[in-house]
Amino acid sequence: MTRPADPRSQAIRAFARQQFGLRGTLRLHRAALGWDLLRAPINVLLAPVFLLTRILAWLTRLARWPAFSAWLSSRRIFLETAVAAQVDTAVTAFIADLDHRGIGPDATPDHVRAEIADYTATRGAVAEMVTTLLVLLSGYLLFSAATPGIISLAGPMAELRARSTAIDSFALGPGLGRLYYGVFPTALSPWFVLGTGVVLAMLGSLVTTFAGLLADPLQVATGTHRRRLDRLLTRLDAASDSGLAREHLLARMGDLSDMALSLWRMIRG
Repeated sequence: MTRPADPRSQAIRAFARQQFGLRGTLRLHRAALGWDLLRAPINVLLAPVFLLTRILAWLTRLARWPAFSAWLSSRRIFLETAVAAQVDTAVTAFIADLDHRGIGPDATPDHVRAEIADYTATRGAVAEMVTTLLVLLSGYLLFSAATPGIISLAGPMAELRARSTAIDSFALGPGLGRLYYGVFPTALSPWFVLGTGVVLAMLGSLVTTFAGLLADPLQVATGTHRRRLDRLLTRLDAASDSGLAREHLLARMGDLSDMALSLWRMIRG
């Protein structure tokens, strides 16, 4: 025998399924077909700045500078995408409905807005994590190598492009070209690698924009969306802030691993 869920838990579960299930996320991402295609790559670049402000806010809170910590925590670093605006509106309406039913959190409007903003930012970090996993999978499938990010994938991808171009343009035909370039490596300029990295970064930003189409239903199935919403309401009940969500740390760990691996390969030659 299991106890029936309380009304708030039932409401959270229903909202997560409706908003982030397969139909909900398809409806949500229709808004991304527009300026979000430009905002998303900018937000990827701003993500380390967001992480830095949250770490500084945490450190200043430990140093007993609450005013400065609150000021840092209130900084909105990311550009608001149409998808994020829709999530913000949906969660705001959900909390208002809970209040109307008498089961909402006892929190000030400013605190509610701040927590919802952090919630949408966390969802964006999950999209970056999905992109990192897809890049990592691409590296293993194509090159049997670890590629935790665009930087480490750009080199092998540029080498593959240069080799394919050289084989196709080989004077004695592609067949002999494969034999020749199987022995002698193709010349690879730094600008060619940089150009490949720029193209991959643009593709990665596009993937990040629509990563929620895959991530949202999976998070509904695993209960992640439900637990994240429950934590949001619990923090509002307790009048505490969200701090630094682990999703942001995990997303940045991928970037750091990417840079460290690329540096290591450069040192090894």
